[in-house]
Amino acid sequence: MGEDVSVCDTMVTLTDDGVLFAKNSDRDANEAQVLRWYAAAEHAPGASVACTWGTVPQVERTHALLLSQPWWMWGAEMGANERGVVIGNEAVFTRAVGDRSGALLGMDLLRLALERAATAADAVQVLVRLLEEHGQGGQASFEHPRFRYDNSFLVADPTGAFVLETAGRHWAVEEVRGPGRSISNGLTIPDFARAHADPVRGRVASCKPRRARTQRSAAAARQVTDLFGALRDHGPGGAPRWSPVNGALSAPCAHAGGLVTSTQSTASWVSDLRDGGRHWVTGTSAPCTSVFKPVAVGQPLEIDPATMPTNRYDPAYRWWRHERLHRLAMRDYTAWSRLAAARDACEAEWAAAPPPGAEAFATADELETAWFDALVGAGPRETRPRWLRALVDRDARRAGLPAA
Repeated sequence: MGEDVSVCDTMVTLTDDGVLFAKNSDRDANEAQVLRWYAAAEHAPGASVACTWGTVPQVERTHALLLSQPWWMWGAEMGANERGVVIGNEAVFTRAVGDRSGALLGMDLLRLALERAATAADAVQVLVRLLEEHGQGGQASFEHPRFRYDNSFLVADPTGAFVLETAGRHWAVEEVRGPGRSISNGLTIPDFARAHADPVRGRVASCKPRRARTQRSAAAARQVTDLFGALRDHGPGGAPRWSPVNGALSAPCAHAGGLVTSTQSTASWVSDLRDGGRHWVTGTSAPCTSVFKPVAVGQPLEIDPATMPTNRYDPAYRWWRHERLHRLAMRDYTAWSRLAAARDACEAEWAAAPPPGAEAFATADELETAWFDALVGAGPRETRPRWLRALVDRDARRAGLPAA
């Protein structure tokens, strides 16, 4: 049960004055994801780099990076480099079942491209070259070791964007023409999709209804706050809608709970590439209960311990501290929504005049603590169906998450 994970939504908007990018990373409910800054580095001739499951030759110089990383991976779900390149990765479900024996996860490919590329077009070439030489494959979920998938990528820089879709070592690329483009776990380049898509797994992942929503949001966005809202979209009615098949996966802001696939939005990212490359990150799951904070590739922040978290609750990491708020808020989304106005007001103020990153993270911590206390004080009632409560309680027990 619940073995299909890692579904996501990624969007790019081409405005008159530049490029906006946004992504939700959706993975296992207990898969903590953290922000990590990496400095530029020089490497000796003949050096190699050990990725999650395989090793590839290293290059002479790697760029400085900011990544959002699942705790057990070398690679990342999304990230940016010092040259203004941003990439988001997504699982795609194809018929290339027998061609996933390569050395690299899609997340490893993403990090390697950011380390090596100076433009979005360069990054596409790096991804294609690595894919053709090393292939893609390997265990793609820590909690479900047999899970495998192929990958698609949305690659952007201040001048434009590309979609790269893959099936085994096959690939297709499309330049984004605007005003908006999205990918949501289904192959979208028509001829390539007809040749390689797995329609059954695509239906389980709800890729078509989610892409219909994200495509409209990408085309309409003009500011980062528009994309904050797009990543928080639960569909009609505003609150999560639960399915026994795939939980709340019919819209971009996903929450775990399905019997066939169980996944949640474990981190969110928005990039404004129009003026020096400012990025907005949650560093926590569930954008609907998180605050987007401003960060920069060249300004590392000490916001978490240097070591990685695990899939067990650890309050030393902000991802796990926030998870108590997120899961409490899901009991009664109506009660939570009454607190969300303060979040929106804070983000609107920051979008107009971004504070230093460290200050924003400290303020967000204070807000989340106050929201958690308010929900506990109100004595939240349980509004979710009984079958869903059993699934989310199981995940909480596995993580050792304390009760509210």
